[in-house]
Amino acid sequence: MNLKETFGKKGAKTIKNGIWREHPISSATLGICSALAISNKVENAIAMSAGVIFVLILTAVIISLLRKIIPSRVRIIIYMITIASGVTIVDLVLKAYWPTVSEAMGPYVPLIITNCIIMGRAEAFFVQNPPKLALIDALANGLAYTYTLMAIAIFREIFAFGTLLGVRVTPSGWVDWVVLAAPAGAFFVLGVFLWITRTAAGIEPPKSS
Repeated sequence: MNLKETFGKKGAKTIKNGIWREHPISSATLGICSALAISNKVENAIAMSAGVIFVLILTAVIISLLRKIIPSRVRIIIYMITIASGVTIVDLVLKAYWPTVSEAMGPYVPLIITNCIIMGRAEAFFVQNPPKLALIDALANGLAYTYTLMAIAIFREIFAFGTLLGVRVTPSGWVDWVVLAAPAGAFFVLGVFLWITRTAAGIEPPKSS
C-alpha cells in the first residue's frame, strides 16, 4: 500500500514519524512509566495499549476540532479535562467487563491522564492540525506505543513466568527469570529495546558536557 496515495503527503509523513522516526518511547522516551509498571503480562499490555489509543484518538478529535476557539491561557486545562474524560471511560469499561485485568493494573489506568505521550501530542500536533491529520497522528503514536509495550511484555512474561497470555509455553524444568518480573527487569528490557531501536534509527546518544 502506498501511504502517500492513501493518506496524502502530510499523512504519510505523519505516519512514518509517529511509528518510527519520532517514536514516542525510543525517540522521546515518553510514556515509560506504564511500560515499566504493567508490561510483565501481555494481557495487561493489551489493555493499557487499547486504553492509550482510545484516549489519544478522543483527545486528537476534540482538541483538533476546538483548536481555533481554545484560548491559549487555558489550553492545558482543556487537554487535561479531555484526557481525564477518556481515561474515566477506559477505567469504567475495564471494571465492568474485565475486572480481573482492571484489578491487576491497579492505579496505572488512571495514570494514563499523566501519560506524556498524550499531553505532548495534544500540544505539539493536535492543537495545530485539522482533525484528519490529528487522527492519523494519534493512531501512529498509539501503534508505536502498542508494539513497544507488547514486545516488552511478551519477552518479560515468557522468561519471567514461562507463559504467554496465561498459557504455559516453556518446557518442563524451565527456571523462571524472576528478576524480569520485577522493576529492575523492566528497566533492563526497556534499556535493550531503546538501544536496539535507537541504533537502528540512527539516533545519536546525548553528548556529555
